[in-house]
Amino acid sequence: MFSIRSAIRTERLNPNRCHPTSPGPRIGRRIGQLALLLLLGFGLSGCMLWPFGGDDSAEPEPEVDPDTTESMLYKNTQRSLRSGNYQTAISGLEQLEARFPFGRYAEQAQLELIYARFMAFDHDSARIAANRFIRLHPAHPDVDYAYYIKGLAAYHKNSGLMDRLFTSDPSKRDMTSMREAYADFGQLLARYPNSDYVPDARQRMVHLRNILARAELNVADYYLRRGAHVAAANRARYVVENYNQSDAVPDALAIGIEANYKLGLVEPANDSLRVLGLNFPQYPAFDEDGDLILADAIKNRDRSWLNLMTLGLLDRPEVPPPLRIEGLDQRPAQPDNEAIAGQEQSKPATAKPAERKGWFSWLPFVG
Repeated sequence: MFSIRSAIRTERLNPNRCHPTSPGPRIGRRIGQLALLLLLGFGLSGCMLWPFGGDDSAEPEPEVDPDTTESMLYKNTQRSLRSGNYQTAISGLEQLEARFPFGRYAEQAQLELIYARFMAFDHDSARIAANRFIRLHPAHPDVDYAYYIKGLAAYHKNSGLMDRLFTSDPSKRDMTSMREAYADFGQLLARYPNSDYVPDARQRMVHLRNILARAELNVADYYLRRGAHVAAANRARYVVENYNQSDAVPDALAIGIEANYKLGLVEPANDSLRVLGLNFPQYPAFDEDGDLILADAIKNRDRSWLNLMTLGLLDRPEVPPPLRIEGLDQRPAQPDNEAIAGQEQSKPATAKPAERKGWFSWLPFVG
């Protein structure tokens, strides 16, 4: 049987194989063959390291000795938890609960089982274990921990490795787990306001509130793209009424203004515009005169395929004119100082320089 060792022995016993006239090609070819055999050997031995490789008939891990005491079994699971071997810890905690259901470590094992499943990224099982502990031990002194891990499992349910590598918008995903996490953290704050986990839960609820509000705005934006202005206005009003402390309220008011304007509802549009102007005067869509400019948002959203193919020359989207708040004086109060007015009049009049524009500034999508 041919092997690497026999090939090397053959090369050593036959020195006349390399002729003086052409030693280079023959030696190089032999060295290449040996290198290929070495790589093949290492590759075959390395296949055993893959999770799908190895012998399928490998013996399973030995089970815990039935004569093991409760204290010894609990110490073994604690050692697995400290070392990060959560699957082994989960197996040991389940055996501890099954063999000693009324033992001294039974309730603690149920709590640590919640933690082990959460750390093993089995978020659904962690929530199930938390619900079970809350149902069986509602008066336990550490039941607030079960509520906290329950919300934390729902909070991290849709996050994975790709989210850490690439930036993505969480408001464009399914909001089911986010709503569950928001409700779980809300129960923790309502039932146990003095818990040690309340500060972290409150901060996570603020983040979840902003995500849920942005998700509603994404739906409202979709309705505007499809011309469903009534549905868009309802979504915007829902954000203002239910997430009034989120950072999405200004955009919700702007969507409500646009939807009401396109529906011909001047008074509701003006009411929303007044609220936006009074509470968010630094909103980017306001110009220097205090008018609301919606042209940029509409141009980037409501463009048809014909408009895109003709570089904005044909089928331009309908853009409302600058919207001014009616019934509210937007002009700032001038200081009553005649000296300042005299200084302004004494200054020589200077012509305002003309604004420089690019060659393609006539296109609707070029600034």
